[in-house]
Amino acid sequence: MSVAAEGGAVSEGSGAPQGTDEPPRKEASHGWRLFAIWLVLSAIVDPLYYIFAGPHIPPGRMSSTAGGAVFDFNILIVLAIPVMIGVWVYMAYAIIQWRASKGGPEPEGGPLAANNFKIQTSWITITTVLVLFLAGFGTYELVQPEGAGGGQGPNPIWTPTSNTVLPIQVIGQQWKFTYRYPTFGGFETTQLVVPQGVSIAFHVTSLDVIHDFWAYQLGVKADANPNQDNVAFTTPYQLGSFVVRCDELCGIWHGAMYNNGAVVTKDQFEVWAQTTEKALAANTKLLPPFAYTYTPDANGADGGYYPDNVDPYSKVETYGATQPGSG
Repeated sequence: MSVAAEGGAVSEGSGAPQGTDEPPRKEASHGWRLFAIWLVLSAIVDPLYYIFAGPHIPPGRMSSTAGGAVFDFNILIVLAIPVMIGVWVYMAYAIIQWRASKGGPEPEGGPLAANNFKIQTSWITITTVLVLFLAGFGTYELVQPEGAGGGQGPNPIWTPTSNTVLPIQVIGQQWKFTYRYPTFGGFETTQLVVPQGVSIAFHVTSLDVIHDFWAYQLGVKADANPNQDNVAFTTPYQLGSFVVRCDELCGIWHGAMYNNGAVVTKDQFEVWAQTTEKALAANTKLLPPFAYTYTPDANGADGGYYPDNVDPYSKVETYGATQPGSG
């Protein structure tokens, strides 16, 4: 079929007027162009991010948990950057290559725009491999090196590979954190001191309402729930101080519920722990026997849900009430 037009007849699908020597125009290989542009940009941007931005991602590398979080985040970003670049490159290429000219005809897709088996197969294969890799990578990072304890409950499936784990109980209460050291007589203090290079098991609980223990630079975060023991593992690597905040709205002074902890050498920690144990010996006798959970009933903070302890261990406060129905 042909149509008459000024300057000669044009045969449908020929791409050139009849009676001329001009060959049909060959469509550019847009796929290879897009791939080349994407590959070059990804090869440039990914290393630049990993080298210059990656080391400065918070919360830093003060502990194994924090360092692991930074490493995981950087891996995800390195994998995400090429995807982002691919979307941007395609959008920019489409705007430039297939835009409608002013006063000209609207661009129309050719036969290849309807279906492309190679692109479909490649997309499904690449995304499947990527998702499976991330699933395996995430599972490995969850288990190694600190076990699965990240504030998910009292009985992590996997535990640290270290043979020596220091337990520290974190007790949230309106509106401060206190810390008990069961391996040093069970003394309780407002100071959080941890030894460098030793695996720590934070046992997080609450005496009243729901709080959240967030040791930012250590990369540790776990809810503090009444009557619950929430375990989180980490191993401090770097000496220095870190900030502890409550990250769960817990009342009027929630914003002021924070303090500082410190990572010290093993020798410094032993001296501090033994000295503090002796200094607080008289106070420790007034505390209940160490337990990983306590029934909240202090100063009415339980809202009357728990009965007051008939034989309180403190003459001022009534922590540690018996469980309902236990007599």
